Amino acid sequence: MWKTRGPIRRLIYPLEGLISDAAWGGVLLMICTAIALYLANSEWAHDYHEFLNAPVDVGLGNSHLVLDVHHFINDALMAIFFFVVGLEIKREVLVGELSKVREATLPAVAALGGMIAPALLFLALNFNAEGRHGWGIPMATDIAFSLGILSLLGRRVPLSAKVFLTAFAIVDDIGASLVIAFFYTESISWTMLGLAGIFFGLLAFCNFTGIRRSAPYIILSILLWFCFLKSGVHPTIAGVLAALTIPARPRLQSDEFLISTRMLLNRIEEKREEEEDVLKNKEKHSLISDVELASRLTQTPIKRFENALHHWLTFFIMPVFALANAGIALDGDIVSKLTHNVTIGVMLGLLLGKQIGVTLFCWIAVKLGWAQLPRNVSWGMLYGLSWLGGIGFTMSLFITNLAFGRESIHRDDAKLGILVASAIAGIGGCIVVSLFLPEKAEETNADVETDSEL
Repeated sequence: MWKTRGPIRRLIYPLEGLISDAAWGGVLLMICTAIALYLANSEWAHDYHEFLNAPVDVGLGNSHLVLDVHHFINDALMAIFFFVVGLEIKREVLVGELSKVREATLPAVAALGGMIAPALLFLALNFNAEGRHGWGIPMATDIAFSLGILSLLGRRVPLSAKVFLTAFAIVDDIGASLVIAFFYTESISWTMLGLAGIFFGLLAFCNFTGIRRSAPYIILSILLWFCFLKSGVHPTIAGVLAALTIPARPRLQSDEFLISTRMLLNRIEEKREEEEDVLKNKEKHSLISDVELASRLTQTPIKRFENALHHWLTFFIMPVFALANAGIALDGDIVSKLTHNVTIGVMLGLLLGKQIGVTLFCWIAVKLGWAQLPRNVSWGMLYGLSWLGGIGFTMSLFITNLAFGRESIHRDDAKLGILVASAIAGIGGCIVVSLFLPEKAEETNADVETDSEL
């Protein structure tokens, strides 16, 4: 295996850890949230909002689509976010924690309770008020933030707790996507929706016929997104649907890969006495290219897309979304904002609703024998995880924009409730989970140092 040695390796290794650690994505989100809040309440507030309203010209062949910066971020960049969510959902259903009914039952039940209870609490406070349309806001859980907070507790956190929280948040994402599709769509163009169905069918056909190249899926997904944008159904749903058509099987199986690469490597070995420069040895260059192709064909397209988009999502799309959506003007009476029905409804939904819904529904499922607690996870720890489920942030902010238009007086109230509740949920969840952690880390969780050169 190729390795970077010496001082260069010692310089690069910390950067590798920085990029690969998902917790740093949460840190970047918090920084961007603070920047957005500062800009919205500073002397640059007008420029901040003017920039978000600036037009962006998106060219599609001979056609042009004009969106302002804010809509481009929320409708286009967030479609990529939902595409990755769709990939995660498909992977978990096929081979992950949602692939077996017994293991999937508890996270699914937890997510169901974590959506129903918050929505009911919000509606209880806003049923006859103008803000009742925001009932979907406290239903969401931010998987990146919740896992980032959990990672701060270190190796003592059982792996089963992380798996449960991940599966619970993914099922929650499925619920949030359905809520957006069915309840936050005002008018529908059936012509464009029918055209979207054709492109979705073509994507499914590409999967069925064994096409593994990325280009057809990218082109058809963009066309699917455009049709959804014009149909009236929020275009981010196109991201989830497109992800479901991405192939999860490699073209070349492991045994075939081993046989073909061994043959290729043997032929390269035979050529080692010849010209060493690959550029001058066409046959060796061809053999190495064949090894590279075999490696690519052994990878699943779904994993290839995830790997390609992961860092863009964590370190660009989500921070940009926070910069564009977390800016709340806090001028005026902050107390009146915090005591508004919409703000209280969002806060109680994310904090109290998530705790009640997740814990109660899990308790019922276990008592009825439908599911069992994950290994090394106590009821106290599960209750702490329900706190972390109250970190809504990205998804909650996104639904806020759908529930309340830019001119709505309730939009900033809802966003304030999200930020306050998410902060309290993160701190509270971290404290509660830490109280029930084992004294020693699981062996399966322990980090093993394998590189003695570092």
